[in-house]
Amino acid sequence: MIRRSLLLLQVALLASSALAGPPLTTIQDVLYKADGTPFNGTLTISWSSFEAIDTSDIVMQSIMVNVVNGNLQVELVPTTSATPAVHYTVTYNSDGRIQFQETWAVPSSALPLRVSDVRIATPSAESGAPSNDTGSGGSTGTTQESDVLGLVADLAVRPLKGPGYAAGAVAVVNSLGALESVVGTPSDCVRVDGSSGACGSAPPGFVDGEALTGTVDGANTAFSLSTTPDPSSSLAVYRNGMLQEAGVDYTVTAQNIQFASDAAPQPGDTVLASYRLSGGAGGTGQLYSSPQVLCSGLGATTNGTAPASIGSCNIPAGLLAAGDRLEIRLDLQHQGATSGFTFGVYWGSTGIVSCSGSAADTLVAVRADAAILTAGAQMSYQSWGNSLAFAAGVASAADAYAGGITIDFRGNVGLAGEALTLSGYTVVRLP
Repeated sequence: MIRRSLLLLQVALLASSALAGPPLTTIQDVLYKADGTPFNGTLTISWSSFEAIDTSDIVMQSIMVNVVNGNLQVELVPTTSATPAVHYTVTYNSDGRIQFQETWAVPSSALPLRVSDVRIATPSAESGAPSNDTGSGGSTGTTQESDVLGLVADLAVRPLKGPGYAAGAVAVVNSLGALESVVGTPSDCVRVDGSSGACGSAPPGFVDGEALTGTVDGANTAFSLSTTPDPSSSLAVYRNGMLQEAGVDYTVTAQNIQFASDAAPQPGDTVLASYRLSGGAGGTGQLYSSPQVLCSGLGATTNGTAPASIGSCNIPAGLLAAGDRLEIRLDLQHQGATSGFTFGVYWGSTGIVSCSGSAADTLVAVRADAAILTAGAQMSYQSWGNSLAFAAGVASAADAYAGGITIDFRGNVGLAGEALTLSGYTVVRLP
């Protein structure tokens, strides 16, 4: 009889223990929206299966908790001591749609906790180790590439880096479908087959400021050039800086120039010619066929007696190529009747034009041509004014242009109180 009573007592204790359930932690808080009004809606709390600290088996499921006027209260089994490690995924729903989702890690606590006490940024924040919990109930383990539908096939068809791949270069797909880098110089062009080489055809050549061969005596009208212009329409003949009109002032046949009798150069005249030479074999077309204005605008005014920049044209890297030609046109105004002024044009650090006006010079014009060489440039220039006599000259500059070049206009007056103004300037690139 005594043994039977003890057995019944043990059964009763076990039943009582089973009915008690796992320990719970209370989450109690008041939730608000950003505008200060209480949050109203539901919280869907989901989890994956785990074993509680008292070895109770908690099966995968979810619950829905109503939040009225911001008041939240729910009891949950602690997860920080669960086996395996697991978290609660909490989805906030309000106004008929899901607002956002967050993750909770609930510790054991005899006192109620607030949401901020259990909210974690990522599932790995609690344990300090990476986790594969996706927020849809929590799961652990490693996801293999083969577990993702279509991933292996997609990876197999993606382009791979070939042995010639290099960062910072144009990429091309080789015959095996791998990415290679195009090899060449920075000025090369890339063709559709992935090869590289010089852009366009062979660049045309230019002759600038060539003095015509012939006697300048007022009677002779036959002059010649050192070579034949190609095309002949590119020929520009200047007499004392004034452009002569083809077909009216002169005619050209190959290298020979025949002036009209009333346009025959007089003693003391300066007769110069600029023209283009043939581009590649067979007269192939040029890469750039039209003139291009690189800079144009008004300049500044200087009142100083030391040379100062009153305008400039900054030509970027990679724009100029051997065989190009630049036309530089500018006009000056001088205010003052006591002293003169000095003006110069600089190609990089090299002065290519220099002229000095007197106090009587109020208006001055300067024209210059720059033939772009393989390295540097060759210049020809002309200057004249309302009192300044016509002058012409040639110069060369070795300053490199591949990395960009600045054409600077500098001037100064003779006495303080006077002024020199760059009225306007234009730099034109002729291919």
